[in-house]
Amino acid sequence: MKILVADPISQKGIDVLKTDPAIQVDVKLKQSEAELVEIIGDYDALVVRSETKVTKRIIDNAHKLQVIGRAGVGVDNIDLNAAKAKEILVVNTPGGNTVAAAEHTFGLILALARHVPQANHDLKDGNWNRSKYTGTELRNKTLGILGLGRIGKEVAKFATAFGMKIVAYDPFLSKDSAHSLGVKLVDFETVLREADFLTVHMPLTPESRKLISAEQFALMKDGACVVNCARGGIVCEEALYQAIVAGKVKGAALDVFEKEPQVCSPLFELDQVIVTPHLGASTKEAQINVAVEVCEDVMGILKGNEPLNPVFTIKAEAKSA
Repeated sequence: MKILVADPISQKGIDVLKTDPAIQVDVKLKQSEAELVEIIGDYDALVVRSETKVTKRIIDNAHKLQVIGRAGVGVDNIDLNAAKAKEILVVNTPGGNTVAAAEHTFGLILALARHVPQANHDLKDGNWNRSKYTGTELRNKTLGILGLGRIGKEVAKFATAFGMKIVAYDPFLSKDSAHSLGVKLVDFETVLREADFLTVHMPLTPESRKLISAEQFALMKDGACVVNCARGGIVCEEALYQAIVAGKVKGAALDVFEKEPQVCSPLFELDQVIVTPHLGASTKEAQINVAVEVCEDVMGILKGNEPLNPVFTIKAEAKSA
């Protein structure tokens, strides 16, 4: 059997794949769609992160493929409908980068509140502007969380430690579960209206694409701040730009973008905006965790075991048909 690793992952994950001498592991990075179409037919498993787009065209040419492993959480770079139609399992690592993403989120919240990047840049340019960068305390401010899954819950714990009030929207979570975290579960519009800081922690789906746009910004408090470390496209970048220029939104911190890699955007021209290049899961610990977890799952599936973290299920009778 053969496994293709198409994106950079920790060597410890690759070492897991190489534990079976009967399996050939090929690491081929930065492959174009055409190049993957050409070679994918030879492989039984594919391991990716977020860089490689596993399109329908690639999947249609994956004649032997049993499983696609995503070293990370989001699977919007994989055509799930095409994979399911060909009965190819897709697995991810929903818990491997939770702490890393939550810590980065809260770091950006703090940076927004205290103007850390702007003050750093200004001082290094030779300017001592203490009054210009007067910040805001987080204590007693309201943090609005959209999506209270693993990462959202971890962010809520950090916010509690800083003395923040927390409101959240998550249609899949019970009020009792939210209450146990010290979080008030409310509807979507209430989160928008009450949040001093709004943070997004949900997958990118057709329903969540541009979920926060001009209409939603209009509902928010004047001077609220927005953080997105989830997926680009959930927050409409054009509408965010307009909301900041108009003074409705005080500032924003973005780790993800509608198109990646992104190195040029009108948002980058605004001093009120802090940006990082999709660093949410980029810690040494998280990179090891997601690589090892997904590779162990892929290996288990190739040996006939049930998937540990399937993105969807395939009926047994369909697989055997």
